[in-house]
Amino acid sequence: MIEIESFKARLTSELAELEARRSDLIAELTAPLSPDLSEQATELEDDDPLDGQIVVLDRQILSARGALARIEDGNYGECASCGEAIAVKRLEAEPDAALCIDCAREKDGHHLR
Repeated sequence: MIEIESFKARLTSELAELEARRSDLIAELTAPLSPDLSEQATELEDDDPLDGQIVVLDRQILSARGALARIEDGNYGECASCGEAIAVKRLEAEPDAALCIDCAREKDGHHLR
C-alpha cells in the first residue's frame, strides 16, 4: 500500500529544493558582469553550463509538480500509460514516476525480453 502523505511530503521538499537551486542559478546568471574584460569573458563562458542546468531543473520541477497534481487528483501511483499500479519500490526510488517500469522501458526503447 502506498503511503501517500510520505510521498507528498518528500515531493514537496524536493520541489522546494529544486526551486531554490533554480533561483540561485538565475541569480548567478543575472548578476552584473565584472568590469574586467577578461573576467567578463570567463563569466559569460560559464553561462552555458548554467543554462543547461536550468533546463534540467525545469524538467525536474515539472515532474515533481506533476506527481503532486496526481496526488491531489487521487491517481498517484497509477501508470499514466497502462493504468496499472506503479510498484512501491519504483515510487520509493523515483517518487515522481508517472509510468510503471514496463511502460517506462517501452518508452525508452528498452523492451523486456
